[in-house]
Amino acid sequence: MILTDPIFTDEAKAREHLEATRWPQGPECPHCGVVDQATLLHGKAHRPGVYECRACRDQFTATVGTVFERSKVPLNKWMLASYLMASSKKGVSAHQLHRTLGVTYKTAWFMAHRLREAMKPTDFMPFGVGGGAVEVDETFIGTDKDRAVTKPVKKHGRRTANMNKIVTLVDRNSGEARSKVVKDLSRATLWPFIAVNVEREARLMTDEFGAYVQIGEEFAQHGRVNHSAGEYVSRADRSIHTNTVEGFYAIFKRGMKGIYQHCGQQHLHRYITEFDFRYSARIALGVDDEDRTAKLLRGIGGRRLTYRRIGDAHYA
Repeated sequence: MILTDPIFTDEAKAREHLEATRWPQGPECPHCGVVDQATLLHGKAHRPGVYECRACRDQFTATVGTVFERSKVPLNKWMLASYLMASSKKGVSAHQLHRTLGVTYKTAWFMAHRLREAMKPTDFMPFGVGGGAVEVDETFIGTDKDRAVTKPVKKHGRRTANMNKIVTLVDRNSGEARSKVVKDLSRATLWPFIAVNVEREARLMTDEFGAYVQIGEEFAQHGRVNHSAGEYVSRADRSIHTNTVEGFYAIFKRGMKGIYQHCGQQHLHRYITEFDFRYSARIALGVDDEDRTAKLLRGIGGRRLTYRRIGDAHYA
């Protein structure tokens, strides 16, 4: 897939591509769920791409019930925006989308947030199945009243008190990451997120942060590294480290500092979802840019994001 592909310049080709990606078994009615029982309507009275379901008689298009619904932006521009966001390792700014797509900045910003909504996981599998290692770490970014730009800070010190807090899990077996913006780093806050996402048979890998002590007792094994003593890989067991999740944070912070720069606390959960999505479907896991874009397009269904809702914040 290259930028001269017709799906990025021709709205009809873009529609065909979206239909083939979303409906590999044939058109699926969003009203009754029946598959491949729809008729494509022709004629001057119908917009291109309108189907009528023979089961419920309702009409629909490939964008009904998706984050693209009711958008006045041509589908070929949605395809290009999807490709750019899925293929850019550290993200693509709304200003860049605005210039590349030829839409207003406000439209580009809203499009990007809609695509981040589509990046949310469509299926759920707990980490650490079969006793696999799961790394857990936390990071700080920006402040809860300021824009999210990264600065060197003393971990868990006074300077982090008002900063936004993020906890991330990385499953070493699958290579996937799962993150959440949290209100604090107490055991009471961290435990529900870890408990839901990590199997009890897993080997938990953390640093020396005290909140992980009791949490680690719930799992088959709890390995800890002491960063404050200059230890980054356990001298007793080389498998005990948090280097993988720290590598994820390196990508995330470079993106937030170098690409996005301005991110209010109320939007931070959407940005971390974007970085989770690309990290969990990266080249090292056998997923190329085209596959990642297709995965994004398959996630647009069943989700809507209105301008009124876009400022909703999510805390653990």
